[in-house]
Amino acid sequence: MTNTDPLVLVLQGSAVSGIPSFYAEINRVFMAGEDWQLGHGLDALDDMLYGGYGVLAGHQGATLIWRDIEHSRNALGEETTRAWLQAKLDTQGSFNVRAIAAQLEALDAGEGKTYFQIVMEIFAAHPRIRLAGR
Repeated sequence: MTNTDPLVLVLQGSAVSGIPSFYAEINRVFMAGEDWQLGHGLDALDDMLYGGYGVLAGHQGATLIWRDIEHSRNALGEETTRAWLQAKLDTQGSFNVRAIAAQLEALDAGEGKTYFQIVMEIFAAHPRIRLAGR
């Protein structure tokens, strides 16, 4: 059964200081009432936004009010992205080294996407989630 009542969620961007705290905030907002937490990964975020579990389960859509979005943009910016990519390079055999190195080079050249920009692209791919930054 689908709930047609409007679902409004509030993410506190000021609580985001890096990738782990971003997922802590995502879990607080989207996984309330669940007995498990979303993993710290972009694929997990994308999967969750499809709405099969967490607070989105049974809802046709939602509005996410992202307070202090600029704080999150800065916290998930170039420095955080560079460290995230470097950690992938340092994990032997787990990731496509060429692709990660290319992402780092693009970031260094001012052309690469930050973690925040990637997150925003994931949200944009889910039009049933309306994002309102404040």
